[in-house]
Amino acid sequence: MAGFRALTFDVVGTLIDFETGILDGVRAQGVTTPDEQVLAGFAAAEDLQQQLTPELPFTQMLDPISRRMGLPEPAALRASITTWPAFPDAPGALARLHRGHRLVAFTNADRAATAAFARTLGDPFDDVVTVDDVRVNKPDPQFFAWGLARLDAAGIGREEVLHVAQSRYHDIGTAHRLGLATCWVERRRGRAGTGATPAPAAAVEPDLHVADLAELTGLLGVPA
Repeated sequence: MAGFRALTFDVVGTLIDFETGILDGVRAQGVTTPDEQVLAGFAAAEDLQQQLTPELPFTQMLDPISRRMGLPEPAALRASITTWPAFPDAPGALARLHRGHRLVAFTNADRAATAAFARTLGDPFDDVVTVDDVRVNKPDPQFFAWGLARLDAAGIGREEVLHVAQSRYHDIGTAHRLGLATCWVERRRGRAGTGATPAPAAAVEPDLHVADLAELTGLLGVPA
């Protein structure tokens, strides 16, 4: 599948392994609740927080999310965000994809966290769109419209853009409704539930469906 000039990426959950980051941060507080229960609790708390403060970056949502989860150190999870790891396939695949595409981060994180994520990923992005810029979180279509306007200013139309994300709640549905081609990276393939990501109100069929970015590079015909 060729023809895309730009790839826009959700970052947290797609490129950065936020479930590992969350579990490490929770375990460091001495919490022994089973992993899937912790992740489901995070998803429920985030879903509510998204509705209450849609303008707040994900980074700043972590404190109230932690309080709703009953964590003993509510600020600890936010403090750990810059240490969350990349998925092992992400840095190398992004470097390969960058050879023939403009890469843009579309993230609900703030600029400081996004800068740390970019360093972890090998600084692959040509541009970054954060909640600090747009003042609203995905899945709000205003976020995507703002990012697409930046791409349009760079001479790239939405028909030349593939949006890549693991979250059907935050990304795939809205991107699809706006006419973007979408790629769902199913990071939890083979595991039940949606983990730390809230479940979408309705499932949307993506244009591409992969387990990781290595699979995506193959579908796009990117050489190793």
